[in-house]
Amino acid sequence: MADAPTWAVLRPFELLGERVLGLLESLGRFGSFFARAVLSMVTPPFKVRAFVDRIDYIGYRSLVIIVLTGAFTGMVLGLQLFLTLSRFGSEAFLGPAVALGLIRELGPVLAALMVTGRAGSALTAEIGIMRITEQIDALTVMALSPFRYLVTPSILAGVVTFPLMTALFDVVGIFGGYLVGVKLLGLSEGTYFGEMQTFVHLDDILTGFWKSLSFGVLVTWVCTYKGYYVGHGAEGVARATTQAVVLSSVLILLWDYFLGSVLR
Repeated sequence: MADAPTWAVLRPFELLGERVLGLLESLGRFGSFFARAVLSMVTPPFKVRAFVDRIDYIGYRSLVIIVLTGAFTGMVLGLQLFLTLSRFGSEAFLGPAVALGLIRELGPVLAALMVTGRAGSALTAEIGIMRITEQIDALTVMALSPFRYLVTPSILAGVVTFPLMTALFDVVGIFGGYLVGVKLLGLSEGTYFGEMQTFVHLDDILTGFWKSLSFGVLVTWVCTYKGYYVGHGAEGVARATTQAVVLSSVLILLWDYFLGSVLR
């Protein structure tokens, strides 16, 4: 009984230590998961059919939401920037303002967030259901690597599809801004595209490219990890899907700021 006060004082530190150890264990498993996926990429044979299927699953089926989001983002951006620039008599810079905003920031980030919500959640749920129905265990029993069939094709498909969808998002968004700025608000077409050609450089395009490329790795890595280590039952799949979308979205924003500060 004399040790009760001491135990009560030390209990919060014990709980904190357990949380820290649990976090470190999760980070270690997270890193080893990616290392195993990379090892599967460089170890033949490469599953071309699974890779093409993931490109369709992640990229092609997300085209509609990418086009719609890109168009309305460009239209809203064009409208708001025109109203802002007109206060300073700088409407001529609408084109480069829309293009730079989309190419450097909004295109990669919003495209990645849209794909995370549509394809990332479905990817986590699919792998999670395979886990709880013991399909992944069956692959292991048959001496077939689950990483080679499920994880590696998904990450490689993300590397390929995310830059392409970001490029589509940017192009559609620029033309959305063109519809508002030129066709609706009366800006000169030559001014819109001419100033864009003057102020948009290759470094800006490469910044958006590297962001979208890293987002493709990040989103597929997180979503496949959460699905692979899902909890038990339907509740575990639902929890893993929610965690995958939330964690991917937060990491996209954090990584975007980091790359933005590095690739200035």
